[in-house]
Amino acid sequence: MADSTTPQIDGTPISSERIMKTLRKELAAINATVDQQEASVVTQVGDGIAYVSGLKSAMSGELLQFTSSATGRSVYGLAQNLEEDRVGAVLFGDVDSISEGDECRTTGHVMDIPTGHAMLGRVVNPLGQPIDGLGPINTTHRRPIEFKAPGIMERQPVCEPVLTGLLAIDAMVPIGRGQRELIIGDRKTGKTAIAIDTIINQRDTDMICIYVAIGQKASTVAAIKESLARHGVLDKTVIVAATAADSAPMQYIAPMAGAAIGEYFMYNDANGNPADKDHPGGHVLVVYDDLSKQAVAYRQMSLTLHRPPGREAYPGDIFYLHSRLLERACKLSDENGAGSLTALPIIETQEGDVSAYIPTNVISITDGQIYLQTSLFFQGQRPAVDVGISVSRVGGDAQYKAMKQVAGTLRLDLASYRDKQAFAQFGSDLDATTQYQLNHGAHMMELLKQGRYSAIAAPDEIIAIFAGKEGFLDDVDIDHVALFRDGLSKYMSNNHPQLRASVLNGKIDDDQSTRLRTHIAHFKEQFLLEHPNKAKATDVTKASENVTSDDAETTNKGQEK
Repeated sequence: MADSTTPQIDGTPISSERIMKTLRKELAAINATVDQQEASVVTQVGDGIAYVSGLKSAMSGELLQFTSSATGRSVYGLAQNLEEDRVGAVLFGDVDSISEGDECRTTGHVMDIPTGHAMLGRVVNPLGQPIDGLGPINTTHRRPIEFKAPGIMERQPVCEPVLTGLLAIDAMVPIGRGQRELIIGDRKTGKTAIAIDTIINQRDTDMICIYVAIGQKASTVAAIKESLARHGVLDKTVIVAATAADSAPMQYIAPMAGAAIGEYFMYNDANGNPADKDHPGGHVLVVYDDLSKQAVAYRQMSLTLHRPPGREAYPGDIFYLHSRLLERACKLSDENGAGSLTALPIIETQEGDVSAYIPTNVISITDGQIYLQTSLFFQGQRPAVDVGISVSRVGGDAQYKAMKQVAGTLRLDLASYRDKQAFAQFGSDLDATTQYQLNHGAHMMELLKQGRYSAIAAPDEIIAIFAGKEGFLDDVDIDHVALFRDGLSKYMSNNHPQLRASVLNGKIDDDQSTRLRTHIAHFKEQFLLEHPNKAKATDVTKASENVTSDDAETTNKGQEK
């Protein structure tokens, strides 16, 4: 029996054990989380840059939330400079609404953007927000704009081709899935055209395409969107646009946003689940158009943050910025889903100066470069690929075996042609071998000419180069080479589809080679009847004129007698 002096509730004595048991039960039922945010105020703002006092817990690259005292809207920023008594941040969105004295809070996580399959066919800004007027995007995932690239053991060698449909590139500068191939050249030499043609050529493949426009005109982005829609590839493409009207911070994060969107498809399967050996990841092609404008934006941003400029007035860490971005392109191992991210960065040069700071940076990071020469472009060689310094460090591993076989000597033939062409203009007496090399090289250069949106299928590329290598084009009129190439593609597709398809299965054996020669020779006979050479036609005309003049002389002599 309990002592009458012991405290009781409802006749039950209160003990320390009972109190502890009750407290444990109540504490276990509490599921509220504590959200720690550090708040401070803006001390200085201007040119898209805000300085915030305090914020001792802010991280580099952390997303900061600014609240406008005038409108009440939230504007987000990215912490860049972590100084002793203040934080320097770049602002995104409605930057003009933020003024001195406005509140700033930390969010506790690095900047990320929404991603997902719902973004396909849409135009978004670098924050992942739609700007095409088609309503909101119901995304399912978010990814950080900065992400550590996979290590060596998480990758595998590049061995699958990414076909551009452009003969000059697929034959001599092949691109593979997971590769980083730089497109470099002066302004208005067809850099974007190559990238867009490559995207369009993925219409019937399993590759997702992402086009990142950095500092382009809004009208240019709209025209590219219409081109992609017209050729039926927009529904598998995401356009990330930071136009020339956008702020420098938006142009700065645009490529990283494009990479983040692409990584979603690479690291996840078709259902959005993490990829592994049994759930393959996707394949993505990302075009960064162009990184020289991102470098300029980063320079502006860094100088307004009072960072010291490095060599040639660019920040010294621009190399680190581009390497972090481009290293994210890779071909994952089978255990990680075997997905791939292929990067086509574009760099604009000034007067063909590839030895400038930014071009040499990106050249050293990438796995090769496609160099477009202005003089070739104005001579009508489109695409204006300079085979002399264009290279793919992946090489034949990213080609079909038959393509590697027939195009093995093409680069040397064209280089020899360019050398002899330079010397031939100084002399008229050329030996037969030099004349053959000049004629053969001129026809091969003509074979590589292609217009916009006129991609050639892989088997037709192989057969066309085979025909040129075997000398079938050398006596075709040079103005008819493109007609011959396109006609041969249709002829083989309509009359010999099995042989045409078989060239993709491996190297061309002796039997296939013999059959190809026979069919190409048969097509050439028909072609020359429909498109006779101008030289031969002229000779026939002269011969007929001579015959006519001889008859006339005979008639006149008879009349005189």
